Amino acid sequence: MVRWRRRRALLLTAFFLALVLLEYHRREPEELRLSDWFTPRQRPDVVTMTSWLAPVVWEGTFNREVLRRHYESRNLTVGLAVFAVERKARVMLDLFLTSANRHFMAGQRVIFYVTVEASSSEWNQDKDLALGLEGDSLWLDPDLARMKDLGENIVSRIGREVDFLFSMTASQIFQGDMGPEALGTLVAQLHGWWYFRRPWELPFERRPHSAAYIPFGQGDFYYSGALLGGTPQALLGLVEEYLKGVERDLRAGVNSTYESHLNRYLLSNKPAKLLSPEYNWDATLLPPPEIRSVKVSQHSGSH
Repeated sequence: MVRWRRRRALLLTAFFLALVLLEYHRREPEELRLSDWFTPRQRPDVVTMTSWLAPVVWEGTFNREVLRRHYESRNLTVGLAVFAVERKARVMLDLFLTSANRHFMAGQRVIFYVTVEASSSEWNQDKDLALGLEGDSLWLDPDLARMKDLGENIVSRIGREVDFLFSMTASQIFQGDMGPEALGTLVAQLHGWWYFRRPWELPFERRPHSAAYIPFGQGDFYYSGALLGGTPQALLGLVEEYLKGVERDLRAGVNSTYESHLNRYLLSNKPAKLLSPEYNWDATLLPPPEIRSVKVSQHSGSH
């Protein structure tokens, strides 16, 4: 009798656990398959898939409604970190934020992280929004300062507050919607100028003694450093490797660019998703036919 009661109790426990697990999986949003939202055959005029099977997002290749429903059900928070220390960038900051409020991840919960000089009075800082860059970092190259600042803020704050994070500069202005089609573990952006050039023309670092070195014949794409995205953990890993590379270059007596180090990192750490040049098009250039919808325009004349 005792053995039968124990067996019955175990069966009841297993039954209730099964019910709990069933309810849990019923509430858990289904994983979105690439084929559910991505239709690369709609754009035969451009590269839409990498050799490692990561999607390259162009206008016409994604179903925004499917993506919206999926990500809204996950109740995510997306961060947007913008670096505005140089004077020209600070002048454009209000325009950047206004356009981002309208076009960046509409329908999602978004937190802006704005880095300005701690002593700057040119922008009315909100303590819940602005992050100050102290004077001891201002001597750095702008790209180096931006990455150092991004890494420190991911560790101190951002990493606990968001599910996905994008890093941009204030000289970029949103012209169209940039939504959940851009979300991914590690997201890189194809450089608008170099995407249309031949592989041997790409300006990778070719000096073997640099940490950013990429031999001739290697290199998948040339990525822009103006827009990066992914999980906070993935971006922190990128920042840490970049800073190590800069330190190694200093010891070797070379000075490779930020984008060179970025391209070296992304060659070894393949991005999960690529954004087309539509997501950072140089405002001074007339878009070719492949650029159907400019999402972000670059006004700095750099990157």
